[in-house]
Amino acid sequence: MLSIDVGTSGVRAALFDDRGVEKISTQARRRSDGALLDLGEFDPDALVNEVITTIDEVLASPLGAAPIDFIAISTFWHSLVGVDTRGYATTPLLSWADTRAAEIAKKLRASFDEAEIHARTGCRFHASYWPAKLRWLRSEWPERFAATAKWLGFGEYLCLRLFGETAAGVSLASATGLFNQRACDWDWDFIRALEISPDTLPTIDDTNRPKLLEGFGRRWPALAEARLAVVAGDGATNNIGAGCTTKNDVALMIGTSGAMRVVFKGDPPEKLAPALWSYRATRTRVAVGGALSDGGGLIQWLRASLNVETTDLGSEPDAHGLTILPFWSGERSTGWSPEARGVIFGLRQETQPAEIVRATLEAIAYRFASIARALEITAVGAPGARIVATGNALRSSRAWIQIIADVLGRPVTLGTTAEASIRGAALLALEAVGKIAAIEDVSVPTAEVFQPGVFQPDVFQPDMARHARYREGLARQEELYARLFG
Repeated sequence: MLSIDVGTSGVRAALFDDRGVEKISTQARRRSDGALLDLGEFDPDALVNEVITTIDEVLASPLGAAPIDFIAISTFWHSLVGVDTRGYATTPLLSWADTRAAEIAKKLRASFDEAEIHARTGCRFHASYWPAKLRWLRSEWPERFAATAKWLGFGEYLCLRLFGETAAGVSLASATGLFNQRACDWDWDFIRALEISPDTLPTIDDTNRPKLLEGFGRRWPALAEARLAVVAGDGATNNIGAGCTTKNDVALMIGTSGAMRVVFKGDPPEKLAPALWSYRATRTRVAVGGALSDGGGLIQWLRASLNVETTDLGSEPDAHGLTILPFWSGERSTGWSPEARGVIFGLRQETQPAEIVRATLEAIAYRFASIARALEITAVGAPGARIVATGNALRSSRAWIQIIADVLGRPVTLGTTAEASIRGAALLALEAVGKIAAIEDVSVPTAEVFQPGVFQPDVFQPDMARHARYREGLARQEELYARLFG
């Protein structure tokens, strides 16, 4: 199995055996900076070239010469690109981080019953989803809009370039805002109401197993007979790769952005909390959770902007007198406010840069606490559920994991799978082609975590005295949010 993971910050690939065990110790990784045109906007062909070069690198390993049976792809949710009748891009690739359609999203709230659409599609009206993006494109780029024959996500665009196919899988289609979560098909009533031509949407088909186009078969002899097994959203694959595949396991991921998700077999929740989204991992598995636009990327920005090089951010909880709203990139969960902006409140002359960074770590943890509360209300992610921390931002900051545990008042386990999404895609593909009976049958070990002076196997235990202090900080954050953004 060749598994490929395309993120907004890089492309990765690795080889797995038929039990989901990674067979090369180092993965090929390439930064996608060359594909980044602007914040939230990518050159789709440059990103495809990054994928091609990454495959070149991973197949150059000793194991890369052996025949490979299947290909699995994980890629970011919510992206959008137009193509003309020849398959050439008519627009840049717009990612979830492109917020230019925020005002359009507000207008959608005035034109439709958002609660009803949220219940059907699992998506609120927001700039990250297709309804607002398509209306913005029609308004701002009418010539490009008119030249577009099909609207695709990056997963479909990549498959068009590599396999000559544009069919969308359920997983990627489910996170567009145009997909009916219960029917597992496009929400045609909503699409007609939006005046979107049905012919411009890709067919939803998870059963097709195309081979690579002939030119790529010659370029990669090991892949000449390989078939595409699955294309899935990276949020779902991250949960699966981390072993979080039931309501008893919640994945908390922080990379450039952040998310807290539950993946489980069954139907979407009967009543979905307004703070949450609901997508599909597969036709039989649901993904429910909340997403933060700012995570590790905001901490990197602060460290660079404030010239903070020390890792000593202090140990006392909420001791800086600051209240921060971490919305530098706008807000998704929990309020989905198009007006939300980053706020640092309470600055004094004696405030130190390191205190601002620590306060931001705590502020992001508060947002996860709000998502966790919504998951409990929705009857997924129960109070006793295990929380598994994933993502490179957390693997490099154990202090942040401890802050999150203290804020949540719940143990947090550090997952051992460094690149959970790439493994999750491989497991989904192995299940799809019958190599394993179910992804739940493949266990995922957890890490042994050391805290200062204390050995804690597998888990960061919360300090409940700190939790009480953090509850005050969370209350201040919620009050400031309400005053500013309603």
